[in-house]
This record gives sequence, C-alpha cells and structure tokens, in this order.
Amino acid sequence: MHSAVLVTGCSTGIGRASALALVRAGLPTWATARRPDTLTELADAGCRTLELDVTDEESRVRAVAAVEAEHGAVGALVNNAGYSQIGVVEELAMDALRRQFETNVFGLVRLCQLVLPGMRAAGAGTIVNIGSAAGLVTPPASAAYSMTKYALEALSDGLRLEVGPFGVRVVLLEPGAVRTEFMSTAWATVRHEAASPYADFQNNVDRMAERAHRRGAAGVLSPQDVARVVVRAVASRGPRTRYRIGPQARVMPPIRRLLPDRWWDAFLRRVIAP
Repeated sequence: MHSAVLVTGCSTGIGRASALALVRAGLPTWATARRPDTLTELADAGCRTLELDVTDEESRVRAVAAVEAEHGAVGALVNNAGYSQIGVVEELAMDALRRQFETNVFGLVRLCQLVLPGMRAAGAGTIVNIGSAAGLVTPPASAAYSMTKYALEALSDGLRLEVGPFGVRVVLLEPGAVRTEFMSTAWATVRHEAASPYADFQNNVDRMAERAHRRGAAGVLSPQDVARVVVRAVASRGPRTRYRIGPQARVMPPIRRLLPDRWWDAFLRRVIAP
C-alpha cells in the first residue's frame, strides 16, 4: 500500500494536473485548495479533497491531521500552492509582498514542519517543493516572485541535509514558463499607472510575457509536463534532488552564469524592447 500524498494548490494548473497524475498512478492522493468546490473533478477521479489555506494555521493543522488520522503519516507532501505578481520594486505594495511570502514561503515551511514528525517516525517520506526557473534567473519586473523562489532554493538545500538521516527526501522542481491561469493571476496584480516613470518599461514587460506564454510559444510547458515529474519524484526510490523542467530552466541559468552582469542586463533590455 502506497503512502498518502498531500498536494497543495489544486484548484488549477500544476497542482490540479499533479493530483490527477498521482491518483491515476495508483497513489492515495489528497487534493487541497482554499475553495473545495473547485476540486469536484479531482474527487470524481478518485482524489480525497480537503479545504486548505496554506496561510492559515488552523487550516494547515486540520489538513495534515486528517491525512495522518487515516494513513498514520503523510507519505509525500507536494508544496505547489503559490502565485506570482508582476511589478517594479519601487511600486510594490509592502502588504502585497508580505502576502506573497506568506503563501509562497512561510506557509510552505510550516507545512513541512507539520508533516515531518510523522515522516520521521515512519522513517520515510518525500517533500516536493515546486520552485521555478525564476529562482535561478530573475525575469524583468518579477523581483517579488523570484525572491520567493530563490528562498525555496535555500530551503530545499538546508532541509535536505537535516532530514536525510531520517529517511526523508527533499526534491525541488524548477520548471520554466508554464501555460496556466497562473500568469493571468500575475497580470491581474499589475497596476498600470499612466504617470508612473516605469510605465513604458512595465508595458514592454507585459508584452514580452504575453509573447512568452502564448499558445505555441517555443519552450512553454503544460501543467501535465510538470505533473509527470511530480509523479516521478514521489514514486521513485531514489529521486534526484533537483529537476530542471523545460528548455528555459535548462538553458538560461548557464547563460546567466557565463555572462557578466552588464552583458546580461543589456541582453534583457533587448528582449523586452518593443
């Protein structure tokens, strides 16, 4: 009997595709979202569903307790819940930045803390953190999101050393651009101020992002592409510590390391030029 998998952020995109792929692979899968009414399709596919707001402590504790009550421990935690926001640093609302860290980083860390006692007692477990190529290379006007994904790089490296001796594995996925509602959410956070000194820059970034994520754009992943790697990481007896998914994640970081900062900045300015 396979251990249970708890997946966060399953209402759309990577989380939804991952929950479906996991349950179809025969793994007991608990799909979660802030709004359980978005999980009907997953329940019909065989997933157990739960309400889970990763920024709310009572909700986090309740979700983990529900899985442990039935399975003894969470066998695998897939930390997928998260969102992006696009905007220049000077104009970021600090409350919005704090909310982004609460969801993308602090809620994720707390869920790791909640599942680890059960994993240690079982002598086994897997934590899969859904990072991003934006945690390796910062896209223009995406400092807020990239900060959270750079944080997952450090978290995964540190946590892996700490929990490895207890039989717990930590895996970080670093996908490139994925065509989901994720980017629509990011664009919805943009405040287009005509009087802003960054108006031209922001408009150029918007156009670049639309080109990069449009249907048929080279190198853009589907949620299912990432979901297949999630299943591999959870089901494997010896998963890799990192999976770079898609050409953007594999090609751009080495180029960034090779180019001096000023050359890299000049390259990005050409990319976002109208």
